Amino acid sequence: MKRQLVTFFIFWTFCVFGQEKNYLTVKQSVSLMGGSIEITVVSENEDLGYINIQEAAGEIGRIEKLISSWNPDSETSLINKNAGIKPVSVSLELFKLIERCKQISEITNGAFDITYSSLNDVWKFDGSMTSMPTKDEINKAMSKVGYRNIILDAGNNSVYLNKKGMKISFGAVGKGYAVDKAKELLVSKQVIAGVINASGDITTWGTKASGEKWLLGIANPNNKKRIFTWLPLLESSVATTGNSEKFIKINGVKYKDILDPRTGYPIKKGIQNVTVFSKSAELCDALATAIMVMGKDEGLSLINQLGGTDVIIVDSSNTLYKSDGLLLDKIP
Repeated sequence: MKRQLVTFFIFWTFCVFGQEKNYLTVKQSVSLMGGSIEITVVSENEDLGYINIQEAAGEIGRIEKLISSWNPDSETSLINKNAGIKPVSVSLELFKLIERCKQISEITNGAFDITYSSLNDVWKFDGSMTSMPTKDEINKAMSKVGYRNIILDAGNNSVYLNKKGMKISFGAVGKGYAVDKAKELLVSKQVIAGVINASGDITTWGTKASGEKWLLGIANPNNKKRIFTWLPLLESSVATTGNSEKFIKINGVKYKDILDPRTGYPIKKGIQNVTVFSKSAELCDALATAIMVMGKDEGLSLINQLGGTDVIIVDSSNTLYKSDGLLLDKIP
């Protein structure tokens, strides 16, 4: 659900780092997970940097195969095929990811829910819809939505969707998880610094080759071409979710392509975009989506109760709101 970002991430490619070694910045874009993923590493030489990038890309590709509901051979597809039939034993990695997703569903009161996929059967944002779904169609889809119907058995690492036709999908968390895992791999290989940007799900570690911090530019909501403040990202992650060009227009009313898994209908909360900051890109990804659904007040209240997590929300009137822990030099 990633949208046109109102944040701009920029990198300076200086060559000198400290006094002992010369470092340089190597950057490459790869096509994975349905989009372009930009991987930047700080390396002793260009060849090694490109090797590291390919290793990161390989890890992201591995995650994509694991969580893809489109790949008939993935563990996720196997879970979906056996919905209402039997539990499926999966890898510990996928089991733990689903377990964390359920926890996020709990703290967001269901605004984040990986079982939302059945709603895609009644809402089509590809230009083919000309009328609203009926209440019966919505209710039928909603009967197969609900994170509480995901039954986890830690003893067997098994996952059971207890209603026939239920499906899980990681579209609102998968990219964040993938960049976290790619970062983890590169850190284990002693890559001293880098940035991975998967269409707005960004994670960083270390510093630029110059020794300066990575910076995130926050666009002025009243003038998207101007930056009103810069935020340093040090061993941190960020995710932005917002409006896209996808919508349906029925009887003169526009409906956004973000669905509320609690109601079965598109959101109506008046938020343009949400940017979440935390250590984990996975958590940022999931919370950014959830807050779009929850709305400004509920979203800010949640973030203000979570440690180590912050948010910037821009509403439909271009007014910017921030969580209590985020310090900005000024607010437009």
